[in-house]
Amino acid sequence: MTEVVRIVARVTGQVQVSAGRMYELGYRLVWWPRYQRPVLAAWVAVRCKELIRAKASEHNWRIVALEIMPDHVRLFVKAHPSDSPSRIANQPNGFTSRRLRAEFPHLPTLWSRSYSEAGVGAVSAETVRLYCDTQNEWQWRKERVR
Repeated sequence: MTEVVRIVARVTGQVQVSAGRMYELGYRLVWWPRYQRPVLAAWVAVRCKELIRAKASEHNWRIVALEIMPDHVRLFVKAHPSDSPSRIANQPNGFTSRRLRAEFPHLPTLWSRSYSEAGVGAVSAETVRLYCDTQNEWQWRKERVR
């Protein structure tokens, strides 16, 4: 099995290995402030990104892409099979909500209880990263912002 692990890891460069298994689990998560208020701007967005990275580091999740928009957060993360997508979405939510409202008292109740999740299997990490990086360049988004 170790030779197979080395070959697969060399080919993909993304496979993670633990005792007795190989895995590559990616999740694309999106969540919103309550009522989709555009409150994630300027220093709030910078601090939110720092807090999400800290929480991911604490749980050994590998962030592939993280984007903070004024009215939503997009996170593409690689995680261990024992971590459910709901846990991956809810851990940063509670942590960032408490910390951001303590540091920025003007913020209302921060996160909506809903979120979007998608398992990323057949799509490469590079494709999802490209999607996150170029979403502001899409024509329909430019027209909507005007």
